[in-house]
Amino acid sequence: MTTTLITGANKGIGFEVARRLVEAGHTVHLGSRDPERGRLAAERLGAHPLALDVTDDASVTAAAGAVAAEGGLDVLVNNAGVEGRTEDNEVVGATEATAEQMRGLFETNVFGVVRVTHAFLPLLRRSSSPVVVNVSSGLASLAGVTDPGAPTYSYPGVAYPASKAAVNMITVQYAKALPGMRINAVDPGYTATDLNGNTGTRTVEQGAEIIVRAALLGPDGPTGGYFDDVGPLPW
Repeated sequence: MTTTLITGANKGIGFEVARRLVEAGHTVHLGSRDPERGRLAAERLGAHPLALDVTDDASVTAAAGAVAAEGGLDVLVNNAGVEGRTEDNEVVGATEATAEQMRGLFETNVFGVVRVTHAFLPLLRRSSSPVVVNVSSGLASLAGVTDPGAPTYSYPGVAYPASKAAVNMITVQYAKALPGMRINAVDPGYTATDLNGNTGTRTVEQGAEIIVRAALLGPDGPTGGYFDDVGPLPW
């Protein structure tokens, strides 16, 4: 039985990934910052609720202990993330971005990935086929955001693309340090979720596809890569 943890999984893409992996036969720990929302979501899917705030050391440590007590971990999906829009659902543009605003995004999107990965590495190391999936974005592609013909070129924000570019670098460095694991970054595309005020053009089912594929990788699958549901993406 494959055991999987998905952070930020009580709604949106994370919830759909959890649903698909439960359907595939995984034992899924559904991570949620809000314990009650997590409990309700897990009940709907037949998953295990796990209180987990990726920005809080004590919460992550407790979650790792709880998963260890239940037997271990094979797959980690670092899905929790924020975009940091204004109250009017507007992207904070480059000229309005502040260090404080960026710090908030990095705390979840970057430091949260490191915090959770570090805490769960001892469990993953014991797995016969460990997998880590880091949910990135097409906005992390330097090639994409500098190409006037690419859909990501016109995005006005600074913090979110920078945070996801950092996730890509973290992914590559972890993959080099841990060659026995399959560690990849994936782009779900511009998916309609609460993260972007449901302005996305893709469904959660479409967005979840590449995450599920990466979570199901076997020991011969790629590692240190950056993919969407079509194939490899340019860095």
